Amino acid sequence: MLRAAGVGLGDEVIVPAFGNVELAEAVALVGAMPVFADIDPTTYCLAPDAVEAAVTPRTAAVTVVHRFGRPADLDALHGVGQRHGLLVLEEGESEAPYDEIAQRRERASYLDAKLRGVRTPDHGDGHTYQQYVVRVLGNGRPDRDAFARALRVKGVDCRVPVKTPVHRLPDFRRCVALPETERAADETLALPVDAALTKRDMQRIVSACNALGGLLQPAF
Repeated sequence: MLRAAGVGLGDEVIVPAFGNVELAEAVALVGAMPVFADIDPTTYCLAPDAVEAAVTPRTAAVTVVHRFGRPADLDALHGVGQRHGLLVLEEGESEAPYDEIAQRRERASYLDAKLRGVRTPDHGDGHTYQQYVVRVLGNGRPDRDAFARALRVKGVDCRVPVKTPVHRLPDFRRCVALPETERAADETLALPVDAALTKRDMQRIVSACNALGGLLQPAF
């Protein structure tokens, strides 16, 4: 898409750091410079105000990634693009059959109602729950990792969705302030909501999380 749009040497492309490195690599591959902007803490997608703040005379495009099944704020992002004459390119997520999405939403709704001690995701419009991502806030420390280890011991197949933001990686290291990206990378944990999970599976997830979650309170 970047090549087809004529983006190349000397251009800058605004991308999220919260996600996979492949997007920044694609920008570098066409000769452009990836510029990292912060995310919205609710959607985990690029924050329109952060994108606007990152625009320079060399900015040619913005690449928007829909994250965890939660759509980005496309209207606001396209508005930024129109004000500055930028291309706004979307990287979508793979689509699942409607019945599978419905089952994931049902399981997500169950977790929303039952989980304690963790911050559940904002459901938002059109959320398909490709991943059900909670926040483990801890006591001012990165307790998320200990929380995840304890869940795995109890048989819950959880995972850290973004282990290292791209701007922390050696090939793309930048001295840039991305507080919401940093916070999300330290606190987020994806819990299973697969359509194959039984009611007993869901109860086990809730029981394991709540036994730990009540011990973790947000820092003040």
